[in-house]
Amino acid sequence: MWFGNPEYAVAADRAKSAVRSVDNFNWTFIALLAFVVYVYASEIQKKNFRAISAGLALYTVHWFYEIMNAVIGTASGYALWTVSPESTSFILLIGVSWELSIMFAVAGLIMSKILPEDPRGKILGVNNRWLFAVVNAAFFSAVEIFLASTPAFIWVYSWWGAIPVFVTTYIPFFLAAFLVPDLAPKKQIGFIAGLGALDIVLLAVLIPLGIV
Repeated sequence: MWFGNPEYAVAADRAKSAVRSVDNFNWTFIALLAFVVYVYASEIQKKNFRAISAGLALYTVHWFYEIMNAVIGTASGYALWTVSPESTSFILLIGVSWELSIMFAVAGLIMSKILPEDPRGKILGVNNRWLFAVVNAAFFSAVEIFLASTPAFIWVYSWWGAIPVFVTTYIPFFLAAFLVPDLAPKKQIGFIAGLGALDIVLLAVLIPLGIV
Protein backbone atom coordinates (compact mmCIF):
# COMPACT_ATOMS: atom_id res chain seq x y z
CA MET A 1 0.00 0.00 0.00
CA TRP A 2 2.06 2.90 -1.33
CA PHE A 3 -0.63 5.58 -1.33
CA GLY A 4 -3.77 6.54 0.57
CA ASN A 5 -7.32 5.44 -0.06
CA PRO A 6 -10.39 7.72 0.18
CA GLU A 7 -12.38 4.73 1.41
CA TYR A 8 -10.59 5.08 4.74
CA ALA A 9 -12.33 8.40 5.40
CA VAL A 10 -14.83 6.69 7.69
CA ALA A 11 -12.04 5.38 9.92
CA ALA A 12 -10.38 8.81 9.89
CA ASP A 13 -13.65 10.44 10.94
CA ARG A 14 -13.89 8.04 13.87
CA ALA A 15 -10.34 8.91 14.92
CA LYS A 16 -11.08 12.65 15.04
CA SER A 17 -13.46 12.22 17.96
CA ALA A 18 -10.86 10.20 19.88
CA VAL A 19 -8.10 12.82 19.96
CA ARG A 20 -7.00 13.22 23.59
CA SER A 21 -9.79 10.91 24.75
CA VAL A 22 -8.84 8.82 27.81
CA ASP A 23 -11.13 5.91 26.87
CA ASN A 24 -8.18 3.67 25.95
CA PHE A 25 -5.73 5.00 28.51
CA ASN A 26 -3.60 2.38 30.28
CA TRP A 27 -0.43 2.11 32.33
CA THR A 28 1.85 1.48 29.35
CA PHE A 29 1.79 5.30 29.07
CA ILE A 30 3.88 5.56 32.25
CA ALA A 31 6.17 2.66 31.36
CA LEU A 32 7.07 4.19 27.99
CA LEU A 33 7.71 7.58 29.58
CA ALA A 34 10.06 5.93 32.07
CA PHE A 35 11.90 4.30 29.15
CA VAL A 36 12.57 7.67 27.49
CA VAL A 37 13.69 9.23 30.78
CA TYR A 38 16.11 6.33 31.32
CA VAL A 39 17.57 6.64 27.80
CA TYR A 40 18.23 10.36 28.12
CA ALA A 41 19.46 10.07 31.72
CA SER A 42 21.97 7.43 30.59
CA GLU A 43 23.27 9.70 27.82
CA ILE A 44 23.53 12.64 30.23
CA GLN A 45 25.48 10.47 32.67
CA LYS A 46 27.89 9.58 29.88
CA LYS A 47 28.00 13.23 28.77
CA ASN A 48 27.05 12.12 25.28
CA PHE A 49 25.59 15.48 24.34
CA ARG A 50 25.81 14.82 20.59
CA ALA A 51 23.34 11.96 20.92
CA ILE A 52 21.06 14.08 23.10
CA SER A 53 21.21 16.87 20.53
CA ALA A 54 20.34 14.42 17.75
CA GLY A 55 17.38 13.07 19.69
CA LEU A 56 15.97 16.47 20.60
CA ALA A 57 16.55 17.93 17.13
CA LEU A 58 14.49 15.20 15.50
CA TYR A 59 11.84 15.36 18.22
CA THR A 60 11.25 19.10 17.87
CA VAL A 61 10.96 18.71 14.08
CA HIS A 62 8.59 15.77 14.61
CA TRP A 63 6.29 17.90 16.76
CA PHE A 64 6.29 20.77 14.27
CA TYR A 65 5.25 18.34 11.53
CA GLU A 66 2.54 16.80 13.70
CA ILE A 67 1.10 20.23 14.47
CA MET A 68 1.09 21.13 10.77
CA ASN A 69 -0.54 17.78 9.94
CA ALA A 70 -3.31 18.54 12.44
CA VAL A 71 -3.76 22.04 10.98
CA ILE A 72 -4.08 20.51 7.50
CA GLY A 73 -6.68 18.12 8.88
CA THR A 74 -8.76 20.97 10.25
CA ALA A 75 -8.39 23.10 7.12
CA SER A 76 -9.03 20.40 4.50
CA GLY A 77 -11.14 17.85 6.37
CA TYR A 78 -8.52 15.12 6.70
CA ALA A 79 -4.95 15.02 7.96
CA LEU A 80 -2.23 13.59 5.75
CA TRP A 81 -1.79 10.80 8.28
CA THR A 82 -4.12 9.66 11.06
CA VAL A 83 -3.76 7.19 13.91
CA SER A 84 -6.67 4.99 14.90
CA PRO A 85 -8.03 5.04 18.48
CA GLU A 86 -7.98 1.24 18.63
CA SER A 87 -4.20 1.16 18.17
CA THR A 88 -3.11 3.38 21.05
CA SER A 89 -3.53 4.24 24.70
CA PHE A 90 -3.73 7.96 23.91
CA ILE A 91 -3.93 10.11 20.76
CA LEU A 92 -1.94 13.33 21.24
CA LEU A 93 -2.79 14.93 17.89
CA ILE A 94 -4.70 13.42 14.98
CA GLY A 95 -1.56 11.93 13.42
CA VAL A 96 0.45 10.92 16.47
CA SER A 97 -0.23 8.48 19.27
CA TRP A 98 1.67 8.38 22.56
CA GLU A 99 3.55 5.29 21.41
CA LEU A 100 4.63 6.88 18.12
CA SER A 101 5.75 10.05 19.86
CA ILE A 102 7.82 8.04 22.33
CA MET A 103 9.50 6.27 19.41
CA PHE A 104 10.36 9.59 17.77
CA ALA A 105 11.66 10.89 21.09
CA VAL A 106 14.53 8.40 20.89
CA ALA A 107 14.78 7.72 17.13
CA GLY A 108 17.28 10.47 16.41
CA LEU A 109 19.37 9.60 19.44
CA ILE A 110 19.51 5.91 18.54
CA MET A 111 20.22 6.36 14.84
CA SER A 112 22.95 8.95 15.52
CA LYS A 113 24.99 6.21 17.18
CA ILE A 114 25.69 4.57 13.82
CA LEU A 115 27.08 7.73 12.21
CA PRO A 116 30.76 7.90 11.23
CA GLU A 117 32.86 10.17 13.43
CA ASP A 118 33.92 12.51 10.62
CA PRO A 119 30.98 14.73 9.57
CA ARG A 120 32.76 15.59 6.32
CA GLY A 121 33.51 12.00 5.33
CA LYS A 122 31.97 10.59 2.17
CA ILE A 123 30.55 7.20 1.25
CA LEU A 124 30.24 6.45 -2.46
CA GLY A 125 30.98 10.11 -3.08
CA VAL A 126 28.10 11.31 -0.86
CA ASN A 127 28.49 13.11 2.46
CA ASN A 128 27.86 10.47 5.12
CA ARG A 129 25.34 12.62 7.04
CA TRP A 130 23.17 13.06 3.96
CA LEU A 131 23.53 9.44 2.92
CA PHE A 132 22.58 8.13 6.36
CA ALA A 133 19.63 10.54 6.47
CA VAL A 134 18.30 9.23 3.15
CA VAL A 135 18.85 5.57 4.12
CA ASN A 136 17.13 6.00 7.48
CA ALA A 137 14.29 7.91 5.83
CA ALA A 138 13.84 5.08 3.33
CA PHE A 139 13.74 2.52 6.15
CA PHE A 140 11.15 4.47 8.14
CA SER A 141 9.05 5.02 5.00
CA ALA A 142 9.08 1.29 4.31
CA VAL A 143 7.85 0.65 7.84
CA GLU A 144 5.12 3.22 7.26
CA ILE A 145 3.94 1.30 4.19
CA PHE A 146 3.36 -1.67 6.46
CA LEU A 147 1.63 0.48 9.09
CA ALA A 148 -0.69 1.97 6.47
CA SER A 149 -1.73 -1.56 5.50
CA THR A 150 -3.01 -2.13 9.05
CA PRO A 151 -5.97 -0.53 10.87
CA ALA A 152 -3.49 1.39 13.06
CA PHE A 153 -2.46 4.05 10.54
CA ILE A 154 -4.67 5.81 8.01
CA TRP A 155 -3.83 7.58 4.76
CA VAL A 156 -6.96 9.05 3.14
CA TYR A 157 -5.62 11.16 0.27
CA SER A 158 -4.74 9.12 -2.82
CA TRP A 159 -1.79 11.41 -3.60
CA TRP A 160 -0.19 10.96 -0.16
CA GLY A 161 1.87 7.91 0.67
CA ALA A 162 5.29 6.36 1.04
CA ILE A 163 7.09 8.48 -1.56
CA PRO A 164 5.80 11.89 -0.37
CA VAL A 165 6.43 10.99 3.28
CA PHE A 166 9.94 9.82 2.40
CA VAL A 167 10.84 13.09 0.66
CA THR A 168 8.95 15.70 2.65
CA THR A 169 8.96 14.22 6.15
CA TYR A 170 11.54 11.58 6.99
CA ILE A 171 14.49 13.10 5.14
CA PRO A 172 14.07 16.40 7.05
CA PHE A 173 13.65 14.44 10.31
CA PHE A 174 16.97 12.68 9.92
CA LEU A 175 18.81 15.64 8.44
CA ALA A 176 17.95 17.48 11.66
CA ALA A 177 19.14 14.54 13.77
CA PHE A 178 22.40 14.13 11.86
CA LEU A 179 23.34 17.73 11.00
CA VAL A 180 22.38 19.69 14.11
CA PRO A 181 24.85 17.84 16.43
CA ASP A 182 27.70 18.95 14.13
CA LEU A 183 26.87 22.62 14.68
CA ALA A 184 28.54 24.79 17.31
CA PRO A 185 26.93 24.27 20.74
CA LYS A 186 25.19 27.66 20.71
CA LYS A 187 23.67 26.92 17.31
CA GLN A 188 22.51 23.49 18.49
CA ILE A 189 20.81 25.05 21.49
CA GLY A 190 19.34 27.78 19.30
CA PHE A 191 17.82 25.28 16.86
CA ILE A 192 16.40 22.95 19.52
CA ALA A 193 15.22 25.64 21.94
CA GLY A 194 13.84 27.85 19.19
CA LEU A 195 11.85 25.13 17.43
CA GLY A 196 10.81 23.60 20.75
CA ALA A 197 9.49 26.98 21.93
CA LEU A 198 7.62 27.43 18.64
CA ASP A 199 6.02 24.00 19.07
CA ILE A 200 4.91 24.84 22.61
CA VAL A 201 3.45 28.21 21.58
CA LEU A 202 1.57 26.64 18.66
CA LEU A 203 0.12 23.93 20.90
CA ALA A 204 -0.83 26.45 23.59
CA VAL A 205 -2.69 28.57 21.03
CA LEU A 206 -4.14 25.97 18.65
CA ILE A 207 -5.40 23.35 21.13
CA PRO A 208 -7.79 25.74 22.95
CA LEU A 209 -9.01 26.97 19.57
CA GLY A 210 -9.82 23.39 18.56
CA ILE A 211 -7.54 23.57 15.53
CA VAL A 212 -5.22 20.74 16.58
